[in-house]
Amino acid sequence: MVMVHRPGMTNFLTTDIYALTAEEYSMGRSNVEVVKLLIKAGIKVIQYREKNKQAGAMYEECLTIRNLTKQARVTFIINDHVDLALLVGADGIHLGQEDLPPLKVRELIGNEMILGLSTHTPEQAKAAATLGCVDYIGVGPVFSTNTKKGVCQAVGFSYLDYIVKNLDIPFVAIGGIKEHNIMEVKRHGANIMALITELVGAADIPAKVRAIRQALNKQ
Repeated sequence: MVMVHRPGMTNFLTTDIYALTAEEYSMGRSNVEVVKLLIKAGIKVIQYREKNKQAGAMYEECLTIRNLTKQARVTFIINDHVDLALLVGADGIHLGQEDLPPLKVRELIGNEMILGLSTHTPEQAKAAATLGCVDYIGVGPVFSTNTKKGVCQAVGFSYLDYIVKNLDIPFVAIGGIKEHNIMEVKRHGANIMALITELVGAADIPAKVRAIRQALNKQ
């Protein structure tokens, strides 16, 4: 598998927390407000995931977030919406198993943008790794989660262990990861972990990020 360096991959590969937006869980705060707090907290990768807004509203929101993340040198990934990612100049796009084919999306976005793909089984992970166009995969859900509607059952640590032992493609562990269990995920070999409600639903987002990083640093 030949990996092409993309702008923004440096932050992605060396950070610990991959944050996703989820406005319905954000205690009345907008995605833009949450992103500002995530940046203030030192988060280096932010994915915009929004299912319930009109295209125009998402465009305006992502344009603002793109400017914020660019100024802060934060990697900005957009979930599902390839057109939106191209329009606002995002660093990358993240796809699900039922979204557009990764090879076709790579043709659209060129070689500069990061391309991620969610996976839930060893077969899906191996397929992603052999494509040659996917820069990283999502691995999970590790624990049960209600954040994403229609997601498969939790895969536990067996799938994560498989990835660590058998594949060298960069990956993000995701699904039900919280402050109280994040160290357990790390012990199974994950270096980058995605958090959603644990971050966006926190009353004090910077304080929550500090607490999570303290938990990650415990031996």
